[in-house]
Amino acid sequence: MKTKGMPMPTQGANQQAMLVVVLGLPGTGKTTFAQALALALGARHFNTDIIRDELGMRGEYSAADKQRVYQKMESQAVRALMENLPVVVDGTFYLPPLRQSYQQIGRRHRIPVFWILVQAPEDLVKSRLSQKRDYSEADYEVYLKIKTSWLPLEYQHLALESEDLEAMVEKALAYLCF
Repeated sequence: MKTKGMPMPTQGANQQAMLVVVLGLPGTGKTTFAQALALALGARHFNTDIIRDELGMRGEYSAADKQRVYQKMESQAVRALMENLPVVVDGTFYLPPLRQSYQQIGRRHRIPVFWILVQAPEDLVKSRLSQKRDYSEADYEVYLKIKTSWLPLEYQHLALESEDLEAMVEKALAYLCF
């Protein structure tokens, strides 16, 4: 993903509670994009891999383990939203049950929920997944497994191709009406 000069964080009057859910398959660039978007929005960023690490759950990927990680991320997001902060969460969100609670948070707190799907060509994903990353343990086999289990996103969303990071953030900000 190419990076240039990233937008400065949005502060003050433009800052409002909103929930942005960044999702996609492993290796698509979700986290890099989510971090850049959170910076541009002045938002809190929460990531499933980082939370899994904080919980001491590396290598634990049962359905119950995944649910625990997503619930922890949800509780952290809700705390930030209750402080009227914008929040960006990122994870695979590959199944509807992992997505539904975030849509419910929006309804419950009367805030907008925006969904952004990050995609990348498979050869790029394979290359990215062959390199060690700080928190993610996903490799190409994990990518293929999740890809076969992936269910289409049922909410209105913005789909972004993982490429120029600055252009991705600009498109996302336009989608979010900034």
